[in-house]
Amino acid sequence: MPPALPIPASKLCESCRSARALISRPKTHQKLCKPCFLSAFESEIHATIVSTNLFTQGSRVAIGASGGKDSTVLASVLRTLNERHGYGVEFVLLSIDEGIKGYRDDSLETVKRNAVQYGMELVIVSYEELYGWSMDSVVESIGKKGNCTYCGVFRRQALDRGAERLGINHVVTGHNADDIAETVLMNLLRGDLPRLHRCTSIITSSSSSPIARSKPLKYAYEKEIVLYALHQKLDYFSTECIYSPEAFRGSARTLIKALEKVRPSAILDIVRSGEAFSRMILSQAQASGAKSLQESGVGVDSGGGGAGCNNGGTGRSSGGEMEDMEKALLAEMSGLEASIPPLPSIAPGKPKKMKQTPKKIREQTMSNCTRCGYLTSQKLCKACTLLEGLNKNRPKTAVEVEAGIEDEEASSSLRRGIEAIKLAEEGIVN
Repeated sequence: MPPALPIPASKLCESCRSARALISRPKTHQKLCKPCFLSAFESEIHATIVSTNLFTQGSRVAIGASGGKDSTVLASVLRTLNERHGYGVEFVLLSIDEGIKGYRDDSLETVKRNAVQYGMELVIVSYEELYGWSMDSVVESIGKKGNCTYCGVFRRQALDRGAERLGINHVVTGHNADDIAETVLMNLLRGDLPRLHRCTSIITSSSSSPIARSKPLKYAYEKEIVLYALHQKLDYFSTECIYSPEAFRGSARTLIKALEKVRPSAILDIVRSGEAFSRMILSQAQASGAKSLQESGVGVDSGGGGAGCNNGGTGRSSGGEMEDMEKALLAEMSGLEASIPPLPSIAPGKPKKMKQTPKKIREQTMSNCTRCGYLTSQKLCKACTLLEGLNKNRPKTAVEVEAGIEDEEASSSLRRGIEAIKLAEEGIVN
């Protein structure tokens, strides 16, 4: 046989310079061979985990598994890195069965196969079991408009309850750089500073939940996740939810994809910009609202590398820093509003002196839901309030919230809808 022709220099992998390049990385357009791409992808996720102290030795961590590409790649990579670098973490697959025929029942079969392939325990929690309603039943009752609100609230509580059953207080999800960039852009367009402040954190926690959530794929591009799954021949489910509407997030996604075509780094640029905005908001709150911060007892986490939460090397939030900071920011904004007196009306005679009454800021007091025991600041948690409307065949809450990154966006329209239900029960609203 004639000797193999040498590979042209322009076709060589830019990393090892010995094998033929087969992949052009969407993030950098760097030309790599298959082994170098897989190694680079895994190394970047390992760097994210180590730099943010995401895991501790001997801990048990639940992986939110849907059977889709993101959660499947996350489970595969975490298993590989855990064995390679000795994290000493026991990973468990936690899946939520929303009760959507033709979608979730098929994807759960993929998750079951993944559990066998990766040698991980699998726990499935269903809406029907927890709430007595499946999403098919919910949509049949209320229609497709606003169904993501119900699903988002139910899913968040289902993840918490599933983690509690396992004795786990840390859940990792497959949200990637594209997801976070979409959320940053949405919050920026809404002018929602408190949510913009917390949406880029790699670890998020809330005073309403004892379960922390983290995103190891925070800096991984969606396209690279797909490439990794294809080259590793991973078993994943690729069908989108049949009830997912084209909403505001879809518009943000379209814009980001268009920007990515012109500038490959656009997605990471938006994520980094969100982190910079978060630091600016925090600095402004510290500078102009130091008194409010001291009175509210907020502990500010300085963080590192824009990663979100470092807590003495434990990789865990002490519980509610982002929530407390949001309250402080809201308190600051409320104080600014109260400092502007109304314009006096023009009337003959000596003008009256206007008294400035500072706006009272209500502090949230967390307690257990009187119906299900879930931690909440109201008499009933959000899930029970929505269930009450469903069970009374009165579900119109005039809300349209998309269940985006870890349902971290419970919008003001949802709160207004919940309040309307409560007022209606008291006979205030006809």
